[in-house]
Amino acid sequence: MAVAIILILVAVASVLFHIFSPWWWTPLASNWRYIDDTITLTFWITGAVFFAVVAFMAYCVLRFRHTEGRRAVYNPENKKLEWWLSVGTAIGVAAMLAPGLIVWHQFVTVPAGATEVEVMGQQWQWSYRLPGKDGRLGTSDARNVSAENPMGLNPDDPAGQDDVVIQNDDLHLPLGKPVKVLLRSIDVLHDFYVPEFRAKMDMIPGSVTYYWFTPTRTGTFEVLCAELCGAAHAQMRSKVVVEEEKDYHAWLEKQRTFAELSGQRDVAKATYTRESE
Repeated sequence: MAVAIILILVAVASVLFHIFSPWWWTPLASNWRYIDDTITLTFWITGAVFFAVVAFMAYCVLRFRHTEGRRAVYNPENKKLEWWLSVGTAIGVAAMLAPGLIVWHQFVTVPAGATEVEVMGQQWQWSYRLPGKDGRLGTSDARNVSAENPMGLNPDDPAGQDDVVIQNDDLHLPLGKPVKVLLRSIDVLHDFYVPEFRAKMDMIPGSVTYYWFTPTRTGTFEVLCAELCGAAHAQMRSKVVVEEEKDYHAWLEKQRTFAELSGQRDVAKATYTRESE
């Protein structure tokens, strides 16, 4: 009797703790409420199954407890019970997977007119690239990565000369505009994650992964690496600043393009060479 009561109390306490827990998601700041809804649905389904399984265990402990004179009966199979369990499990799994598949389809189906923003991860910092006045990003290649060209941009591609390059600084985005995030890594696995946006994706060396979102709230949001990437993984931080469009364009005008940075580096390199001679 005591064991059955303890099992029921554990099940009830676990569900209630989750419902009334003070630890919950950060306030949503993007269009991905669907992700919150999908996770909540998964919690309800798994919570119900958890309670049902524990309650069944408590029932078995109570119903089939040892008593003098009772003999156990061996029942090798029960086809009716097996069918009920198979059908119930299939319905539960489908109820969890179907919403996730629908949201995943939306997650990777980028709307027309979304602005492309490139995010590059490396041990242990973030770099960003935004399209210039031509509205498109130039090509890049990992073989071009160097101290002078840390993002590996193609210096012979005219489309990349006006690209805005952000290093060791915050990424700014306009409010209410869809953004397609292109993700690259030049060393190990990273994962670009902003909790308030509910959007994250692994960054795989040699590949370009992507997702999209629309910022829905102004503010400054912390960027985390959600993939264990080495000794300084926890310090791989940055910030995304979402602001009104006029403020975003004012910030963008102050940033330097790839051509300007390359010219500045060339001048610095030439000056250093002359001074060394």
